[in-house]
Amino acid sequence: MTQDKVYEIWRRELKLGSFSMDDDFFMLGGHSLIMTRIQHEIGTEIGVEVPMDELFRKSTVASISAYIDSLAAAPQGSAA
Repeated sequence: MTQDKVYEIWRRELKLGSFSMDDDFFMLGGHSLIMTRIQHEIGTEIGVEVPMDELFRKSTVASISAYIDSLAAAPQGSAA
């Protein structure tokens, strides 16, 4: 479910038709301004605040989705 939402945000912000869940954000034409919009949309649509450094380190839909899911699974008050 998270992966589908993140994919749709990336597809919309990168203005792409389709791509793989394992395609790298930067290889798809992404840059820092688009990443800022994606960060905002993830917060708005999924309700999770993802630090910018994590978005840059986890630069595929699959990896950032796994990170978001790990935050949801983590006990309150602990860091992922």
